[in-house]
Amino acid sequence: MSTSAHPHAELSAPTAGQARTGGTVTDRLVEANIRYAADFDDPGMDARPVLKVAVVACMDARLDLHDALGLALGDCHTIRNAGGVVTDDVIRSLTISQRALGTRSIILIHHTNCGLESITEEFRQELEAEVGQRPVWAVEAYKDADQDVRQSMQRVRTSPFLLHTDDVRGFVFDVTSGLLREILPVA
Repeated sequence: MSTSAHPHAELSAPTAGQARTGGTVTDRLVEANIRYAADFDDPGMDARPVLKVAVVACMDARLDLHDALGLALGDCHTIRNAGGVVTDDVIRSLTISQRALGTRSIILIHHTNCGLESITEEFRQELEAEVGQRPVWAVEAYKDADQDVRQSMQRVRTSPFLLHTDDVRGFVFDVTSGLLREILPVA
């Protein structure tokens, strides 16, 4: 029995002609992809998002961005990481999204009860002690999601690499109600 909220999360045994190579989660996902591909029709879409929007959000499994925002396949670029924070790699992705693929709007989404609120930058020191090498990346932990959304909006708006920074909006998604709450930038 699956604990996933996804209606198609219950994965069945492989069909005839498919060899089951193991019982790992990855094996189950690959088997699900085989079933998906059997009925797949190329939608003939371009890599350019129809709505010309990029969404930056947390990787949290509770966020179903397409459903929450009423998006369909091909509508947006989705960039996800721990916390949904704007890092150098997010700026890289947004730059490619805008300059090569035509997006103009950016939506930033953090959420309530984020795991980054419960750890600190000491996580890096703990990793260094464990593996003998300090990560080159920052944890980007925060205690106040609203303030971190404002910081992320500011990082986007001041990046010299982004062409379109006039339509950047930030939100906090409530994981218990499903509602977005808009965060206004500091004036």
